[in-house]
Amino acid sequence: MRSERPPAVAGTFYPDDHTALRTLVRDLLGQAPAGDAAPPKAVIAPHAGFPFSGPVAAAAYARLAPLREQVARVILLGPSHHVPFRGLATSSADTFTTPLGPITVDREAVAAAEALDGVGPMDAAHAREHSLETQLPFLQEVLGDFQLVPVVVGDAAPEAVGALLETLWGGPETIVVISSDLSHFLDDTAARERDAATARAIEALAPERIGPEEACGCRPVNGLLWLAGRGGHRIDTLDLRNSGDAGAPRNRVVGYGAFALEESAQ
Repeated sequence: MRSERPPAVAGTFYPDDHTALRTLVRDLLGQAPAGDAAPPKAVIAPHAGFPFSGPVAAAAYARLAPLREQVARVILLGPSHHVPFRGLATSSADTFTTPLGPITVDREAVAAAEALDGVGPMDAAHAREHSLETQLPFLQEVLGDFQLVPVVVGDAAPEAVGALLETLWGGPETIVVISSDLSHFLDDTAARERDAATARAIEALAPERIGPEEACGCRPVNGLLWLAGRGGHRIDTLDLRNSGDAGAPRNRVVGYGAFALEESAQ
């Protein structure tokens, strides 16, 4: 019998109605600059409620639109907000569902990930986790049909995260999505300074400069940076804002960034 990971934050982080959600995601993507660079191999996108981080996330996902007929698999990593654990958690579910419909989990790729040290199934880490779920409606709208490899990252070194990414990196049929917000609950001025420094660290492929105070998803982010440094890849900043730009009080904001990794020609 097939098992499903149902939506946990539909109706709070984003609309739980199919039509309303599709309209919102399309509007956000329509407002995002497409850019003239080649589509990225990997993106980093934020995971707050769509009214706050949606425009920044859309800046990353709009860059993936040309890959709609090419991408068959998405490797999706995000931090754990509810369950503390060591290592990386896969899911036993066969599908992840949003109001836009089900997404099939690539069980073969999950099995390959689980063969690595520190990687194993932990459905409790996925049950309420929004860092992965909030990426799914954008992926469904931009890519259409694809298979998913969902991984929640706990306390794990960049090398461990990078090893999983390297194992599943694949070719043009595969893209990587890293879910992370940036600074939390600083005032607007301090947040902009810290988030700008974090963006510079990401572009410099410098995981040693990014900790939990810089990005809640520092562990999956740093795994990507570690691998990018080994592979000679390049990461560019696409957008950088905070919740104050979306109308939240500016004395206590959350930072959001969108980034794209251009794969080396090596």
